Amino acid sequence: MLAPSNDPLDIDLLVLPDTTLILIASVIEPLRGANRIAGREIYRWRIFTPDGSPARTTSGIPVPAHGAFRPGREEVPLFVLASYNWRESATSALKMQLSHTARHRSTIAGIESGTWLLAEASLLDEFSATAHWEDFEDFATAYPQVNAVQERFVIDGKRITTGGALPTLDLMLEIIRRRQGYSLALEVSRLFIYEQAGYRGEGQVTPSTVSLRMNDPRLAQAVRLMEDNVEQPMLLARLAKRIGVSARHLQALFQEGMGVAPHVHYMALRLNAARRRVIETKASFAEIAAATGFNSASAFARSYRAHFKESASETRRRLRRRPQI
Repeated sequence: MLAPSNDPLDIDLLVLPDTTLILIASVIEPLRGANRIAGREIYRWRIFTPDGSPARTTSGIPVPAHGAFRPGREEVPLFVLASYNWRESATSALKMQLSHTARHRSTIAGIESGTWLLAEASLLDEFSATAHWEDFEDFATAYPQVNAVQERFVIDGKRITTGGALPTLDLMLEIIRRRQGYSLALEVSRLFIYEQAGYRGEGQVTPSTVSLRMNDPRLAQAVRLMEDNVEQPMLLARLAKRIGVSARHLQALFQEGMGVAPHVHYMALRLNAARRRVIETKASFAEIAAATGFNSASAFARSYRAHFKESASETRRRLRRRPQI
């Protein structure tokens, strides 16, 4: 599931009663966003519940299900979603079903309280796993055979666990990054950024892209400067000087906070901006090249094809009139 690929990936979701809407959305919406931005169906999902009825959410809004969870020999990844009162659903029959399907599934993920259900079914024995911070100590005590670690999400071989809704969003972005690359994950993340309207206090920088965990204000400031200077990209040394660090320190900040070098992030920003113009405007490719910091149309064309595996004209023909996904 995590290897680079543009082939469609099917995912099954088992949603237990009293799961929050935001948790379900944290799994599905990044996948929908990736499909929309890519212009093709690279992710597909099915929702199951223990009895086949619509998933009962804590907000009272039911989520339709494809049917009852009756696993056979399916190999596609299974995500088990739960928030509150998961024990009411943790019947012997369901735990047996999970144990059976684990023999065939490529990956099983415990999403928020779904981690507890996987542990109850002995599917996390000898694996590293995480749980919601409020329940972490109880989880570690209840399942000493599990290597409990305090992380937002944990990927350990064929097992994945998350500690809440926003950590689940982080996980889905990581899956997209590993499968389709940093650029698509960056663009998907931008769909979910919230900035409070109105006054932003002096020195308060709200990160506007990729990592929802970008806590260092210098890194956030550097990212914002990149976003504000797409047409005329700033040299790394000048960017570092603007935020008051050395170029080497800036490299370290990006590697630690974003997982990539500054030039990788900057190029992804510029090419994503170019791609939006290719799809959404009638501008010439020379105009788009100039607007996104390329010194020639040929340099833009080479970078675009290397990045997106197709030419800008191919993108425009394929996606300009695509239906909304």
